[in-house]
Amino acid sequence: MDQFDVVIIGGGPGGYVAAIRAAQLGMKVACIEKRKHFGGTCLNEGCIPSKALLNSSYKYWEANNTFSSYGINFSDISLDLNKFMSRKNEVVKNLTSGISYLLKKNGIKVFHGIASIISNNTVSVNNSNIIAKNIVIATGSEPMSFPGIEYDEKKILTSKGALLLDNIPEHLVVIGGGYIGLEMGSVWSRLGSRVTVVEFADSIVPAMDSEVSKTLYNILKKQGLDFKMSTKLLGCNKEIDDSLNLKLESKSGDIERLDCSNLLISTGRIPYTSSLGLDNVGVVCNSKGFIEVDSNYKTSVPGIYAIGDVVGGPMLAHKAEEEGVILMEMLCGQKPKLHYNLIPSIIYTHPEVASVGLTEEQLINQGVKYAVGKFPFAANSRSRANFDTDGFVKILSDKSSDEILGAHIIGSNAGSLIAEIVVAMEFRSSSEDIARICHAHPTESEAVKESALNVSNSSIHI
Repeated sequence: MDQFDVVIIGGGPGGYVAAIRAAQLGMKVACIEKRKHFGGTCLNEGCIPSKALLNSSYKYWEANNTFSSYGINFSDISLDLNKFMSRKNEVVKNLTSGISYLLKKNGIKVFHGIASIISNNTVSVNNSNIIAKNIVIATGSEPMSFPGIEYDEKKILTSKGALLLDNIPEHLVVIGGGYIGLEMGSVWSRLGSRVTVVEFADSIVPAMDSEVSKTLYNILKKQGLDFKMSTKLLGCNKEIDDSLNLKLESKSGDIERLDCSNLLISTGRIPYTSSLGLDNVGVVCNSKGFIEVDSNYKTSVPGIYAIGDVVGGPMLAHKAEEEGVILMEMLCGQKPKLHYNLIPSIIYTHPEVASVGLTEEQLINQGVKYAVGKFPFAANSRSRANFDTDGFVKILSDKSSDEILGAHIIGSNAGSLIAEIVVAMEFRSSSEDIARICHAHPTESEAVKESALNVSNSSIHI
C-alpha cells in the first residue's frame, strides 16, 4: 500500500494548489476529488463560469447599447443562447484539463470519489484506504438551504442552476444582494430578463464601504435591476402555469406577493463536511459547522488540518489558495504568514467593485483618525476615451502616519487596479508612496495615483 506525506481531501483552489506546492517541496502527495473534474466549486460551478457569462453578457449589452457611440452600427442583433452557454462550458473544460495536467506534471496521485476520514493518518475512498502522515481537509462550501424551499435548479435556483439555464428568464427574483446575487442578476438582466433583487439589509453588500455600496446600487438601478430593500422572503409557491408566487415581508411588517418565472436564492454558503466522518475521529466544528483550527490550520486532532471555506473567514478562492500554500510550507518548517485583513474582495459586475482593508465606517467605529483621498474615473483620460467613466478610487490613510488603512474602487477593471494597493499595504506604505510612483499615461491606474495625491489635497486633475 502506498503511503503519502500528505493526502488532501478536495481538489478545489485550496486543495489542488496545496497539492502542487507540497509536491514542489518534495512531499509525496495524494489528492482526492469527489467530482469528475478538479477545480472545485470555483472552477466548475462558480467563479470561472460566472465570469465567462459576465464577460459574454456584457459584450452583448455593449453591442445593443453603446457600440453606436463608437460609430459601430449593427442591425438585427440576436443572441444564440446555446452558443453563449457552450463558450462558458469550453472555458471550464480547458481550465479543468489544465489542472489535471499540472497535477500529473507534479507527480501527484489522484483519486476520484467521496472521502471519509478513518483515523488521523487514514482516509478511505472507493473502499480503499490511503495512509498519510498528514491529512488536509479542503472540501469547500455549498449553498445554504432555505427553510421550506427545495431547489430544483430549473425554476428555484442556487448559483449552480443560474449558470445552467437553457432559456432567458422572463422575471428572475434574486434573494440576497451580495456578490453572487448581483453578478448573476447582472448576467440575466443584460440578456433581457426583468431582475428583482430582494435584500434583507437596507443596503446591498452591507459589509462594503457604504459610499461604494450606494454608488453601485444607483448604477445597477440605472442598468435596469429592481431592488426591494429591507425585505425578506417568507415562502414560495409554484402555480399551475409553472410560475412562482413569492411571499415577501418588509421590516415594517408589510406583506407583498410577487410573481416571477425563476427564483435564485443566494443568501450565503455553508461548509461542506458531510460524509467526512469528522465526529468519528473527533474533529471539532463550531456552532455554524466550520472546522475549528489554530493559526497553523491544525484541527483538534493531531495530523489533521483544514483550509479554505470549511474553516470560515472570507469564502474566496484566493484566500483558500494562500492557505494551502502556507500550510504546506509550514509542514516543511517554514514560517509564512497570511495577513487576513489584506485579502482583496471583488464583485465582477460592471463596473467592478474591489476592496481591501478597512471601510470608512469601520475606522469611525474604531475611533481611528483618518484622511480620505478620492478620484473619479470621470476625470481619468483613459476612462473618458473608453466611454467608461462610472465610479471612483477611494484611499483611506492614517491621519498622523499616512499609512494606507483601506482602499475601495468602483470602476472598470477595479479588480486588477486593487492589486497595486494590496502590495502597498503589505509593505505598510503611505499614500504618498503611491502618489510618488510614476504611473503610465493614459491608463486607469492613474486614478489610483490621483486618489493617493488627493489624500493631501494634491490631485492634479481635479
